[in-house]
Amino acid sequence: MTISPAPRFDEWLDQIAERSAALRSAARDAPSDARIPACPDWTVPDLLAHVGANQRFWAAAVSAGPAPRPPSDDQVPGRLPTGDLLEWSAGSTAALLDALRGAGADGRCWTWWADSGVSATAGAVARHQVREIAVHVRDAQDAAGAPEPLPPDLAVDAVDDFLHVGFGSMDGWPHSPARVALVADEGRAWTLILDETGASAVRSSAGEGRPEADATVSAPAGDLLLALYRRAPWDEGTLRLTGDAALVRQLVVWPPLD
Repeated sequence: MTISPAPRFDEWLDQIAERSAALRSAARDAPSDARIPACPDWTVPDLLAHVGANQRFWAAAVSAGPAPRPPSDDQVPGRLPTGDLLEWSAGSTAALLDALRGAGADGRCWTWWADSGVSATAGAVARHQVREIAVHVRDAQDAAGAPEPLPPDLAVDAVDDFLHVGFGSMDGWPHSPARVALVADEGRAWTLILDETGASAVRSSAGEGRPEADATVSAPAGDLLLALYRRAPWDEGTLRLTGDAALVRQLVVWPPLD
């Protein structure tokens, strides 16, 4: 089944703009040599450079339209920071938003998740960028010593995107077939079905029946997202685990994170 991103396209653009501004605000509040706890090799300027380069990459990919391969470095204008880093970062966000608006939600483009069943469109890129920037805002806030909860509606949608794009793009599950349920306190749940074909996510809402699971992890959606990104441990804090803890540990380390 192909998931259409069109209905929330404008909302995702607004979230990209708002979260990118929040990233720059957190960067201003953090010491310039502060390390990113989740990526200790990075300082705050390194994080800004990473996010800005990523936004410019996707701006180029969206602007290129349907393509068999991603844009090369020389096809990404302004990929490396120049001048004032915060101004360059703001320009990166503007370039991404301009490209997305120009393409429209249904504009076709290259994506790395072609095998996941999620559409290769500007709308899907917008949704993916929301969750990327949301997690990196939290990284910058952690570096500044002032972490804030992720906006709940954004987090619920970001978890859904992570499960369908990230896990949906993985090759076969290397362990015994299993099922893991992720239950958000906001009323949404997903059951990951893991087998030799890979992973598929079954959505459900509060009060609906869902497939039986070998392990269940419950938490606010923002904490589930941070755990999926390995920004928070699965066995402490606000995450509540029942069932097969060893299975959850296998799941945590399965998808590679760049």
